[in-house]
Amino acid sequence: MTFVSLSAQTQNRKADHLRICLDEDVQFHTNTNGLERYRFTHCCLPEIDRQDISLTTTFLGKQLSAPLLISSMTGGTEQAGIINHRLAEVAQHYKIAMGVGSQRVVVEKPQVASTFAVRSQAPDILLFANLGAVQLNYDYGLERCQQIVDLLAADALILHLNPLQECIQTTGDTNFAYLLDKIATLCAKLPVPVIAKEVGNGISGVMAEKLLAAGVTAIDVAGAGGTSWAKVESERAENPLQRRLGTTFADWGLPTAECITSIRAKFPQVPLIASGGLRHGLDAAKALALGADLAGMALPFLQAAAESEAALHELVEVLIAEITTVLFCTGNTTIEQLKHSRALQSLK
Repeated sequence: MTFVSLSAQTQNRKADHLRICLDEDVQFHTNTNGLERYRFTHCCLPEIDRQDISLTTTFLGKQLSAPLLISSMTGGTEQAGIINHRLAEVAQHYKIAMGVGSQRVVVEKPQVASTFAVRSQAPDILLFANLGAVQLNYDYGLERCQQIVDLLAADALILHLNPLQECIQTTGDTNFAYLLDKIATLCAKLPVPVIAKEVGNGISGVMAEKLLAAGVTAIDVAGAGGTSWAKVESERAENPLQRRLGTTFADWGLPTAECITSIRAKFPQVPLIASGGLRHGLDAAKALALGADLAGMALPFLQAAAESEAALHELVEVLIAEITTVLFCTGNTTIEQLKHSRALQSLK
């Protein structure tokens, strides 16, 4: 298959993913993010002034005004470009972090680079480049990883791990053999930090240990409970087998809350991002209280970005207000205080 036909395939897949996520029911149904198993202990007398609450935090050495990440979503098509530039504008305005979707399509078709290149709009944000880790087994080495980092002037590179999605995707890339060694080589040579991220099926404590030993700097758990990429790929399947696989494994994965607690128990200091089924500021606050450093969301930002810039600003204002309300009603003025307050209780 030629590079040109590959790029067309990748672009079509990007367009399909956006349409399906926005228009179809591709959420987990029985497997949840696990955050509903926790409840904050309400403090009826906080004895703090709400105006003194600060959500400011630092991640990978960069200060953010709130512990929020616009999770990696898209790029490579005209609609994706509009969405990414809207997301970058709101990230810059509120000083929150942002990741872009997989940049494999840029390597295959450099003409679409503008759909990812948002640094001119967002000069100060914490910005993550993104590539599927499995591409390291398909002729994507240090040079190409550096290329996509340079395109964004990115602060770090996300390597996303998606074995289930690749199994269900028609002509998916399923050679994951000896990949950990190649990740280790990349981490040793790439001048920016590498973040390991799942795509909705979770990273366990055991796997986090292996990834960190290979040189990965941070983990994004991207657990179960949100968008099911098995369902997404089932929607665009080209044959009954792929469609059946997507249906069978629609709720496969480790709940986000379980991933956070298992990794944090092993690694108290590792930079940790919680994503996977977070839908509002209360979810974000629970994830932070469990030990995450940033709360990542994709679908809420995608839906708002597809609507308008105003909808995006409204979303971030609401998320900030919700997290602030949790701090106020638990008697904490900072995220660090919340983490050490033991205000979050398990309902088990």
